[in-house]
Amino acid sequence: MEEQRRKILVVDDEPSVRDALALIFKAQFEVLTAQDGEDALGAVEREHPDLILLDMSMPKLGGLEVMRRLKERSERVPVIMLTGGGEVRTAINAIKAGADDFIHKPFDVSELRRLVDDMLRSAPAYQAVPAGDFGALVGRSSSMKGVFSMVEQVAARDTTVLITGESGTGKELIAREIHQRSTRRHGPFVALNCAAFPESLIESELFGHEKGAFTHAIERRLGQFEVADGGTLFLDEIGELSPAVQVKLLRFLQEQEFYRVGRTKPIRVNVRVVTATNRNLEEQVRAKAFRQDLFYRINVINVALPPLRARGEDIHELASFFIRALGARYNGRELTFSDQARSRLASYSWPGNVRELENVVESLMALCPCDVVELEHLPRRLREPDAGLAGALQASSAGLAYEEAERLFETEIIVRALERANFVQTRAAELLGISRRMLKYKMNKLAISDRGEVLGRGLKHEN
Repeated sequence: MEEQRRKILVVDDEPSVRDALALIFKAQFEVLTAQDGEDALGAVEREHPDLILLDMSMPKLGGLEVMRRLKERSERVPVIMLTGGGEVRTAINAIKAGADDFIHKPFDVSELRRLVDDMLRSAPAYQAVPAGDFGALVGRSSSMKGVFSMVEQVAARDTTVLITGESGTGKELIAREIHQRSTRRHGPFVALNCAAFPESLIESELFGHEKGAFTHAIERRLGQFEVADGGTLFLDEIGELSPAVQVKLLRFLQEQEFYRVGRTKPIRVNVRVVTATNRNLEEQVRAKAFRQDLFYRINVINVALPPLRARGEDIHELASFFIRALGARYNGRELTFSDQARSRLASYSWPGNVRELENVVESLMALCPCDVVELEHLPRRLREPDAGLAGALQASSAGLAYEEAERLFETEIIVRALERANFVQTRAAELLGISRRMLKYKMNKLAISDRGEVLGRGLKHEN
């Protein structure tokens, strides 16, 4: 079954703007248009777009009111707000209303393309999310019931929370539930992956910068702390912050104020900080890679998420949830699993956790030739879970040195992770449990291209 192109809904009362945006994106996406807010709400309900470009100021129903109504209807479609005049306060209002990002008119086409690509790359594969067992979370195992109970308790306390767990276990979903069940739920929820930015840019992304603060700083930029004022800032992969930024984050947690890059006067905001990591921060503290005082500040309350392999009774329920969630994107398709396929799902180790399971379900929705998934329809790594290791061992027994066999095995793991992540390196790194910088280092070392091709002596990969 061929997957449908992703949909973008353009909402603007000016026909020229709608036409221009449709022209920019029509080659890559299916572009829908709406001339006002009321038209947009109807289009969301009918078409389930993957992303909305929403004008801030429109007759009848403005962008902020559209955002409010989408939130009431629990629609989780990403929104980029189109704002006029370049006013900082206008941008803040857009983010507080629930927009994921904003861009000023007249917009730069390349910047808008980048925003759209980045947002769709990180957005969930489904938009009309069915109800889970705990908000958007699914799980009836005793371990997950314990997590849900803890989230209920910590949500009411306006304190710092550290969420720990392997990549793909749902740390951001937990952070969102903490926000939604807190007194800050009407404020913005801002999520930032600290590993997604190079060290030279992360400080500006967090704290913002003044015009002229450094080369290419052509206008004042709000940092994520300022955008999250009155709400929650979620910092994923907190262990990736450089020592210099760790110091500034610690100061904010102590004083609730910060300095924009290039500004001498402090800015005070009211933000709850929730952090997450898949690393052992205590080991990083002992290795002097993470500040001990910052660790104690962010680890006031720890919510530890179990890996999927430790909650096997949830696997089939999760698979069914993703099938329902993805149904609208695949013409209402419904899948069931044969006994053999179901047994293999339960016995697989799921190194990528819930995110890997979601990717497997989506690949089956797109490619499975029938509506009953048999063992033969599952990806090779599930049918033969030790295939990669066996290949490396076979190479070793054939006379290759240990280092060469290890290189072959590592190459295969990285190529498979890149494929599962659609060659988005940040997502592939999350699946592997390493930073994006470490992934890039290993790709260069093993001569793996950005498209997963082995350019040097690497392993010939079987799809």
